[in-house]
Amino acid sequence: MSKTTSRPADWAAYISQMESVLALELDDARRQELLAQFSRIAQMAQPLMDLPLDPRLEIAGVYHA
Repeated sequence: MSKTTSRPADWAAYISQMESVLALELDDARRQELLAQFSRIAQMAQPLMDLPLDPRLEIAGVYHA
């Protein structure tokens, strides 16, 4: 079984998209702070994301409203 690798998230693009979706107008300083925070969160989560999972584990179900 091969390990899948994912490419790093483009947090700047995500922030830009969320500005549009949420109809927000952020200044450059606020965008930069959000970018720093998202990058920190992703860095903290990386060890958990790298944890190999046993292929016999059940996949969580999908919630349908």
